[in-house]
Amino acid sequence: MDNLSEALEKLKLGSTDSATDSVESCLDCLLKALENNNTEASVKIQEMGVLPLLPTLLNPQSTCTPKVANIIAEVAKNEFMRSPCVEAGLIPPLVQLLNSTDQEVLLQTGRALGNICYDSHEGRSAVDLAGGAQIVAEHIKSLYQNTQPENEKLLTVFCGMLMNYSNDNDSLQAQLINMGVIPTLVKLLGIHSHNTALTEMCLIAFGNLAELESSKEQFASTNISEELVRLFQKQTEHEKKEMIFEVLAPLAENDVIKLQLVEAGLVECLLDVVAHTVDGEREEDIAQLKTASDLMVLLLLGDESMQKLFEGGKGSVFQRVLSWIPSHNHQLQLAGALAIANFARNDGNCIHMVDTGIVQKLLELLDRHVEEGNVTVQHAALSALRNLAIPVVNKSKMLSAGVADVVLKFLQSEMPPVQFKLLGTLRMLIDTQAEAADQLGTNGKLVERLVEWCEAKDHAGVMGESNRLLSALIRHSKSKEVVRTVIQGGGVKHLVTMATSEHMIMQNEALVALGLIAALDLVAAEKDFVGANLVSVLHKLLSDERSAPEIKYNSMILICSVMGSEPLHKEVQGLAFIDVVSKLRAHENKTVSHQASLTEQRLTAQS
Repeated sequence: MDNLSEALEKLKLGSTDSATDSVESCLDCLLKALENNNTEASVKIQEMGVLPLLPTLLNPQSTCTPKVANIIAEVAKNEFMRSPCVEAGLIPPLVQLLNSTDQEVLLQTGRALGNICYDSHEGRSAVDLAGGAQIVAEHIKSLYQNTQPENEKLLTVFCGMLMNYSNDNDSLQAQLINMGVIPTLVKLLGIHSHNTALTEMCLIAFGNLAELESSKEQFASTNISEELVRLFQKQTEHEKKEMIFEVLAPLAENDVIKLQLVEAGLVECLLDVVAHTVDGEREEDIAQLKTASDLMVLLLLGDESMQKLFEGGKGSVFQRVLSWIPSHNHQLQLAGALAIANFARNDGNCIHMVDTGIVQKLLELLDRHVEEGNVTVQHAALSALRNLAIPVVNKSKMLSAGVADVVLKFLQSEMPPVQFKLLGTLRMLIDTQAEAADQLGTNGKLVERLVEWCEAKDHAGVMGESNRLLSALIRHSKSKEVVRTVIQGGGVKHLVTMATSEHMIMQNEALVALGLIAALDLVAAEKDFVGANLVSVLHKLLSDERSAPEIKYNSMILICSVMGSEPLHKEVQGLAFIDVVSKLRAHENKTVSHQASLTEQRLTAQS
């Protein structure tokens, strides 16, 4: 340390002097001290005020310049030294040095700028202001085809510098994208895939840039998919595979890239990873299995990539994914069920899958999880069943297979995501299926639970689906028994509230169900209708100009239906419905104007 102090003193004197030899020996002493104890030496350098002297030593013509840049690079490894480096005015002369043709000067300058930018807002801003990133990007463009070891070392430093410069900073990442670094880096990866250090730098840079939506289009115009798949196939180490996965995941969110990845053979790589890790107990096996199966599911979210892998239900990938469902591994069960839900995104696929017995596999999976209770698996399997139940031809087949009975086993679940999917699955199943709607609608336990969930204010999705299923049970069964069950269960008030929903489709479903209740058992429903202020709700819907034609039409049908009840009739008279209805005779929608005439006659006749 004494030698260091002495060298620093000499440097302070010599930096203005041209005695290059003495300056050079001082710099050697500094580098040795930094090598021995970087932190301590850096503190000393700062304390003795040497940093502000360094800009004058960063002279492109001087032989000392690479050593000075090296010292700055070493000093900037310490977080506490980065801002002082910026304040000492080191950035502009360093950026100037990027125009040098000397390989060693470029290497040490790239290191110095990269280290100053690491996790330092001030460092990045100063480099941005001095235009450093643009020059480095140009260097990479002109050098990327050169495979000499010295050149690869320089490219590694430059890629690292751009990575530190833009890490976690959207605007600087966008700046690099606009400079066109993505196509250059992709080409670089293809040429230098044998160089581990450079490949890793490239991957980290891709990981940074791929998070930005604007980068996806540029990535899609390159052969990044082929390069990454080729690189993945060569890897044996877990860490390296993870690095590639971290780039693949954000890229695979883009539908064009999804298809490119499928065409490049990524799926086969993923299936391989799954096969090798499914029985593994090491943490890294479990992590890789999860990443690979999650990525597989993500690829299936693109319509084209999904259809390509489905191959009319005969695709080997589709068959392999099916085999995950009976697996003993929860992660694979989950991925398998999610994959089926993703394949089940068009009628043709759904019909084929139901005809080939997939429903049975999903029911067996759900049965295993009634007791084991893995919520994510329950949710995924129910999602798959819900999607499969959308085509009309599948509904009766799925009901015959006992889907409703298995789904009802989860009625006691306290998990909102499971409740939501359970409700959606039952609603899809009974659509146009009168017998099933009748059976479920007279199930007191189910109706009781639906009424309870209709009040789940904290979970809007569950609340909405419960109301819709309650309404669907009545609409599709048209059964007096179902209506009675709903009235006894206390469901009427919820359907009246549903009629005031902000979603027109829900308003309409509620009004049709209420119309059926009034038509099938007005006497039993009368008290609930009065208690829920049904008549004033209908008055509001008819008076509101924003109400859709079908809402107005069904509200008038309902008014006519409740006129048979004395207390409700009185309420109708008390609210001057005739004025509102007579205005609707001039409505542009013929069905509405015709119903307005009929309703007006009814109101006049019974007033």
